[in-house]
Amino acid sequence: MLSRIADALVPAVGRLTVTTDADAEFAPGSIIAANHTSLADPAVVLAALRRLGVEPVVLATAGLWRIPLLGRALAREGYVPVHRGDRRAADSLAGAARALARGRLVLIYGEGGIPSRRDAGEAAPEAFRSGLSRLAEHTGAPVVPLGQAGARRITSGSGPKQLAGLFTAPLRRPGLHVHVGAPVLLTGAGPERTALAHAAVTSAWRTAAARLGEPVALAA
Repeated sequence: MLSRIADALVPAVGRLTVTTDADAEFAPGSIIAANHTSLADPAVVLAALRRLGVEPVVLATAGLWRIPLLGRALAREGYVPVHRGDRRAADSLAGAARALARGRLVLIYGEGGIPSRRDAGEAAPEAFRSGLSRLAEHTGAPVVPLGQAGARRITSGSGPKQLAGLFTAPLRRPGLHVHVGAPVLLTGAGPERTALAHAAVTSAWRTAAARLGEPVALAA
């Protein structure tokens, strides 16, 4: 349901385009790793994935489950709550592993949060936390890197600025792009696996940002 809603709403606030590497694939039981830049990008990513025939389980901050209607929808879709800084934090990886074992695709944000920058421009993904690496090691699942760009043109910066951006987006209809790379198998020690995942997602992000003419990606 949430993927369908995202697919219906995103075209109203922006112009979404999607590309993939020639050897990109979504094998059952794969982890999709994406960069996180804005409150808007989960909807952008879900809309793009639905166009590719994928409706993943998403690891999302546990606070969303406290929103009455949304919380029930998240639970019904099988999404996995992430309790940051809590003794239940490990439960999210266990829930993701169960979903992968059932053949579902699991979407995870390696950075674990949104950058604190106030501008609307793009920047390379920040350092990844260890959860993605540990999940891949435990399950043996391949990681599909996904880069998204443009979501900060919808919402970014302070609270008032984000609301203003959201309300004016249907008039501005900013460009949004999602690029999916070829799957990678994470090998080596924990930091090496994390670095490999970060490099793959950064490469996918750079392709997406370049498609939108973002200076930071074109310069790289």
